[in-house]
Amino acid sequence: MQTREIGGSGIKASAIGLGTWAIGGWMWGGTDEAESIAAIRAGIDAGVTLVDTAPAYGMGRSEEIVGKAIAGRRDEVVLATKCGLVWHTDRGNHFFDQDGRPVHRYLGPDSIAHEVEQSLRRLGTDHIDLYFTHWQDPTTPVAETMGALQDLKRAGKIRAIGASNVTAADIAAYAAAGTLDAIQEQFSMVHRDIEADLVPACRERGISILSYSSLALGLLTGKIGPERRFEGDDLRISDPRFSVDNRRKVASFTAELAPVADAHGASIAELVIAWTLQQPGITFALCGARNAGQAVENARAGALVLTAHDLAAIDAAAATHLAGIHA
Repeated sequence: MQTREIGGSGIKASAIGLGTWAIGGWMWGGTDEAESIAAIRAGIDAGVTLVDTAPAYGMGRSEEIVGKAIAGRRDEVVLATKCGLVWHTDRGNHFFDQDGRPVHRYLGPDSIAHEVEQSLRRLGTDHIDLYFTHWQDPTTPVAETMGALQDLKRAGKIRAIGASNVTAADIAAYAAAGTLDAIQEQFSMVHRDIEADLVPACRERGISILSYSSLALGLLTGKIGPERRFEGDDLRISDPRFSVDNRRKVASFTAELAPVADAHGASIAELVIAWTLQQPGITFALCGARNAGQAVENARAGALVLTAHDLAAIDAAAATHLAGIHA
């Protein structure tokens, strides 16, 4: 497993991170706690040290499951979670409703101080290694938010500071107010928007980038064919990327890549994750897993190094088959 440093924090973590949005159940058709715990532990056993969660993933459910999974193994994990999507107050901007409760974007110092204590309790730990602002709050100056995060760092409750779902202007504002170690953004073969502005802004400042939805919510695993049906509150029901036509395109893409994957003894998902990690500026790739098999498969990509010829073949196949698929 490759390891990389989070910004200039001195904290090193596995290049593959385990993303736990789906484990929270919300927008993924529910969750199986025992299977989710097994997935997290299998990932750790396979060399994954970076585990990323958030309070909004099931209104605390994901954090609680992560806490149970890492009990007794806290020192093996670089733990990331988030703040800024809140339901204990109506301050800030209304963002969405979850389980009938309004969720707001709010990053005021009072709220951050409250949120970190709730996350520490749910996770069963006394510190968080990497603490992200989940979505940005236009009602609170970045300097105030950063001041609160720096206070938590001085108190030993967090070790590094990150921001998610940002603009280049946000990055500049955070960097001007303190030390920003990482950002977390959507990035995959079918969503490369950050290459234009966020990647250069981070590379200039030595800020790490954690990609989320690296497998495009499973679309790029090669395992979701045109015949697949989604049920319940699964967000992929209404996601245009998962149209039957697009899934046929992905099937053609994966068929073309099969020889490359076979040459490495790897799955299509491993190939896509390895490609992600070799893109300029991408430091870590977060990959979801809902069972132990998926977690182990994702982890194997952390040891896969693609050649220039491999990368060119993958890019050519993506250009041919994935054009027009975008979030």
